Amino acid sequence: MTNIDDHETSRPPETSSNSPAADGFSPVSTHLAVDWDAEAATFDDEPDHGLRDPAVKEAWADRLRDWLPRHACDVLDLGCGTGSLSLLATEQGHRVTGVDAAPAMVDLARAKLAGRPAVFLVGDAAAPPVGEERFDVVLVRHLLWALPDPGRALRHWRGLLRPGGRLVLVEGVWGTLAPVGIPAERLTGLLTPLAADIRVERLSQDARLWGKQVTDERYAVVARL
Repeated sequence: MTNIDDHETSRPPETSSNSPAADGFSPVSTHLAVDWDAEAATFDDEPDHGLRDPAVKEAWADRLRDWLPRHACDVLDLGCGTGSLSLLATEQGHRVTGVDAAPAMVDLARAKLAGRPAVFLVGDAAAPPVGEERFDVVLVRHLLWALPDPGRALRHWRGLLRPGGRLVLVEGVWGTLAPVGIPAERLTGLLTPLAADIRVERLSQDARLWGKQVTDERYAVVARL
């Protein structure tokens, strides 16, 4: 899960691997240059990261109840960070496998979910170290937009799902002068060849999710195979 600054975000220097997409939004951010192990200790200080405020936690729990299956299932939480969404999923009866590239994040997630039906692995979220067709849900928050090839990642993630599974993707666009992120229209276009049913849910207006009012584009996509 990528740390998002609600203020203006500068576009990263353009290289062969992070040139902007045709829609004018950069798919890669300074996320790639951040030392996420160093950030782990304070990562949960953001209201929507740590979910320490009961109102914020309940807001995300309500959304997950709608996005995830009602029956107990296997959830793959990619870019899991310190495991806050993983914790909510286990509290709703699901089994979770979390993957993050930062060992310090994974350590915190393991501690946070000790004794729960959850396993956390250090690895590349774009190509996680798990087998195919093992999961009912792939859950990703604020990560896809930072990958150099979102379409390729989505195709790989689809192969990790069992028949009838779903992708739950929470994304957005941040900044105005030099926006970074992935607009909902572009993401749904990438998903159209992969999913039988695609639903977009706008999240910007629900201040409970963020612990404050936000004005940028924030949304979730639930794509069912």
